Amino acid sequence: MASNVTISKEIFDFLTELKNNNNREWFEEQKPSFKKHQSEIKNFLEAAKVNLSHHDDIEKMKLFRIYRDVRFSKDKTPYKTHFAGFFSRLGAHLRGGYYIHIKPGESFLGAGFWAPNKEDLFRIRKELEMDADEFREVINQKELKSVWGELQGEGVKTAPKGFDKEHPDIDLIRKKQFVFMRQLSDDQVLSSSFLDEVDRSYRAIRPYFDLMSDILTTNLNGESILE
Repeated sequence: MASNVTISKEIFDFLTELKNNNNREWFEEQKPSFKKHQSEIKNFLEAAKVNLSHHDDIEKMKLFRIYRDVRFSKDKTPYKTHFAGFFSRLGAHLRGGYYIHIKPGESFLGAGFWAPNKEDLFRIRKELEMDADEFREVINQKELKSVWGELQGEGVKTAPKGFDKEHPDIDLIRKKQFVFMRQLSDDQVLSSSFLDEVDRSYRAIRPYFDLMSDILTTNLNGESILE
């Protein structure tokens, strides 16, 4: 297992300076420094992917761009003030993914389903409508909950179209996102053991992913829908 790759304090220092100088002139002057830190983050993500590959099937890794899309935003600052990466689980067979967000004072890990497509969202809701007992059992497992806390995600205000707003599991059915987030202190991120801690967190979420993979690859009768 990869374990000797770290996040340096210089990355936090750069992001803090970027927050205070979020303009193209400053960024162009600091481009060599940015490239160095970006490469360090990429190395960390690659190491995290190696660790993940020992207990999950990862289809691809993505390091998000530093440049902001400001076309439809009131905030016209050109750069993000964080680094972030995402690991996609193997295509149609597994689904979901792992996220990491590095920002001074606001770092966190994420896992789950940020934006399920319409068909997947409907399938999850129908499963919960039929029987949410196993779902609740998994998300309340002691180890998972001790690491990740409560299931999070935005939802509709009352009930999705076609679902009973009085259903006993409407708190789950109304969700549009099914995610877990773990907040991280700066000391945790800068620790020499951070890479191992990331992997421990990702391992702890596996029962949830296993259940969701089963739901999203079968129909309501439990029959496989994969070709």
